[in-house]
Order: sequence, then structure tokens, then C-alpha cells
Amino acid sequence: MLSHKFLAFQNGPAALMQGNLNWPPKASTEGGKFIMQAVPDKRRGRTHKRRGGSFRRLSAYYWRMRTGTPLFPLPTVLFPEGPLPLRVFEPRYVDMVGRCMRDDEPFGVVRIEDNGESSSEERLCRTGTLAIIADWFQSDGGLLGILAIGSLRFQLHATALQPDGLRVGDIEELPPEPQVPLPPEFLSMSSALQHLIQKLDRLYQGIETRFDDASWVSLRLAEILPIGLEHKQHCLELEDPLERLRYLRPLMRVSR
Repeated sequence: MLSHKFLAFQNGPAALMQGNLNWPPKASTEGGKFIMQAVPDKRRGRTHKRRGGSFRRLSAYYWRMRTGTPLFPLPTVLFPEGPLPLRVFEPRYVDMVGRCMRDDEPFGVVRIEDNGESSSEERLCRTGTLAIIADWFQSDGGLLGILAIGSLRFQLHATALQPDGLRVGDIEELPPEPQVPLPPEFLSMSSALQHLIQKLDRLYQGIETRFDDASWVSLRLAEILPIGLEHKQHCLELEDPLERLRYLRPLMRVSR
């Protein structure tokens, strides 16, 4: 079971559109029960938020080999420059978030391919995305919430399990995808994306939009559309944004 380690929307922003998670949350009590409401929390903190007025160029890390990178296996796919809200309560991940904020370091988000009988047997996809903690809040009940933003993609070469149960990995950072002018044949997909982002305005506040960039458009569509995780993972692994748009076009028709 995955619910013991985190609360996250399983297919990225698509789940938010389907009403599975509200962001930003606020803690309150009602009838003795702990509930989350879609109201900003005045005590939210921030670390990397709105650098230069937005979350632009959060993939500014130089690509390289990293050893001992903390990993957060999830049943979701994080894309470069994409938002990922999480509510974390398991000690190993709370400690990981604290270290990342203190040391100004990212953690790696990798999709869980399937589950074994224990967390040490989880099969992880070999391509993931580094995540930068852009915002955080602490609820009255002590629950830690963060908003992470995708940075560079990476290839996962090896993993190890620490005594506290945290998975760490040796990864190879992949270079950022260059901006590519959007060809006219994909203008309708960009227009549809603008409509979707308007619905998700709260989640995408402060994130720079580039509706004329084929790379940015294809990555946002891949994270927002309610398509299977296998499709999302394939889109993450594709290196050609035009090929990604061609792959998504028929899936976009089916998901309407």
C-alpha cells in the first residue's frame, strides 16, 4: 500500500481537475476530524518560490552524475517545470524534505512501476525528474505540505536503501530540453492547453507559460491530460517535443 508514506494526486494535475485534490490546502477541524480545505494558509513558507518573478528556469542545475540522491518513489510522473503538490507525514520523507530545504538540494521523483511485498522491492522506472521544493506549509495537525517543481530529467543507474528506509540513487542528469517553435499543425493543442491551465489557475500561479514553445506545450499536456501512467512515462522519456505532440494528439481526442 502506498498511502502510508504520502498523500499525492496520482496522475498529476489531471486528478485536481477531477476533484481528487484541492491546492493550496489549509488545515482545520470539523466535528473532531482533520480536514483539508482549498484556502491559502498564511503560515506557508517558501524557499525557491518566484525566482525572478516566476518559477522560470528551475532546471538551471548543470547536468552531471549525482550519487546518493534522495528518491521519492510515487505512482505519478513529474515533468520538467511542472508542479507537484504533496502532503508528507512519514518520518523518512519529512526528514528528506527538511534536508533538501536546508541544503538547497533537489530530490528525485521516480514512478513506481509496480509494488513488491515491501518498499525495498518496489520496481522503479529508470527515467525520473529532479524536484525542487518551491513552497511549503505546516498544518495545525503537524502535517507537512510542499509544492515541488520539476527540474532536470535523469537516468537512474543504481539504488540503495538507507537504515531509515529512504531510497537513494546514483543518477545521471539529462540536459534540459531546448525550446522549439510550435508548428502551426499543433496550434489547436496549444489552445486547448490554455483552456486547461485556466481551469488549474491556482496550481499554475507563478509558473511561466510558453504556449508558442513545443517543448513546454507537450510537457504540460502530458502532465495534465487524464491518460495512463504508462503514456505519461513514455512522454517523459521522449526527447523530441514534436514526437511527443504527435504521440499525444490521438490520446487527446480519446480523453475528451
